[in-house]
Amino acid sequence: MESKILNREEKIQQGKTLRENCPRTKHADWNPSLRKWEPITLLENSNIDRIPGLVAIRYQRMSESPFTFFRGSAIIQARDLVNSAVSGITVQLCGDCHLLNFGGFATPERALVFDINDFDETFPGPWEWDIKRLVVSFVLAARELDFSKNIADDAVRAVASSYRNRMSEYAEQSLLERWYAKVTIENLLEFFHKDQDTVRRLRQGERRAASRTSETLFPKLTTVVKGHPKIKDEPPLIYHRKNMDVAKSMKFLNDYKASLQDERRQLLDRYYLVDSAIKVVGIGSVGTRCIISLFFAEGEEPLFLQTKEARRSVLEDPTGKSRYDLQGHRVVHGQRLMQSASDIFLGWQRSDSGHDYYIRQFHDMKIAAAVETFKTRTLIDYAIMCGWTLARAHSKAGDASMIAGYLGSKEKFDDALVQYATSYADQVERDFKAFKAAIQSGRLRTKPKKGDSLEFEI
Repeated sequence: MESKILNREEKIQQGKTLRENCPRTKHADWNPSLRKWEPITLLENSNIDRIPGLVAIRYQRMSESPFTFFRGSAIIQARDLVNSAVSGITVQLCGDCHLLNFGGFATPERALVFDINDFDETFPGPWEWDIKRLVVSFVLAARELDFSKNIADDAVRAVASSYRNRMSEYAEQSLLERWYAKVTIENLLEFFHKDQDTVRRLRQGERRAASRTSETLFPKLTTVVKGHPKIKDEPPLIYHRKNMDVAKSMKFLNDYKASLQDERRQLLDRYYLVDSAIKVVGIGSVGTRCIISLFFAEGEEPLFLQTKEARRSVLEDPTGKSRYDLQGHRVVHGQRLMQSASDIFLGWQRSDSGHDYYIRQFHDMKIAAAVETFKTRTLIDYAIMCGWTLARAHSKAGDASMIAGYLGSKEKFDDALVQYATSYADQVERDFKAFKAAIQSGRLRTKPKKGDSLEFEI
């Protein structure tokens, strides 16, 4: 028997019906007694097959504050969310949806958009998981900035109400309108036109983005060795591998090109590889295989590509075989599905050793929020931006009408998230104390020890 195709109003009603099994107030709940594992053990297990000499750097970066710990330990909240209340609506998730995984970058048409920009953990799942991680990150950021609880609560409400209201708007649009939707700098300037501080920051970000290209990065990242450009060594954060196999590198590059569209492959064919080096990036990614490569076209036009290891998503059940044969393809698929526009060189490849990677341009007009400079109003405005952007991504990758129907027009979900975000941020701080204790006891190290290798198999 064929299933009935529901129209928009019927989907909205179906979303409302889901409240019977999962009331919106249930999203306030956090119960640490449901944990069946120890967070420090989870972190240790997540280091399997990382570069040994870089693991201590990961811990050092995580040890700066509860907020940096949260950013580097997505696996902990992912395991906790498995036991949380969900409405039953599945979308493609970012998977690590904290506030610093949003930012500005260039579309293929060189327009500047504001969007999600990290998809290492992307995976299908309940839409609530992304927004719950996002609101907790705002509470932790507010605490790090020494803002009041009221400001932290206001930021959570700003995320939730922005997400809810925008989802309602997207639900009224056609599927194609949602697919083409973007949050541009012009959209943000128009929305925040009365807030001069936010307008000033957006304009500054726009100017910074214009200066972050391969051409401007080239003199900062390279030096000349025997008459040839080479990426600067700054070990252990940037360094060249010993005995790098050029033939294997070229084979990997050619295999990666097969994942690109024909016209983009033809564009990349006009560049030739000059140099490659290991580069440590992020917090949670430290210790995974990450490489930046310098290319040239016509002898003088530089291009930097980043090759980043794609491991199994923290959102996937760790038992059994992964549903994805190629984790790099998982990342690229999720990114293309959720982003309003993706990098023209975005592709994937598996190395001969069996490690999966995805590839994109390095820092192409990419800008991130300087949270440490935020005023209270800036934090609220940024929360509105992130809620709006997440709603756009979920509406493109999921069923906007059902989500909008479930959320409704009242603030019950917003109220629940304020309670959840506060409770879970408290849990993060308790986990952070346990993490610091593990460092103090010597169980975890924040400094490399003699014998830790920086070498690895690609």
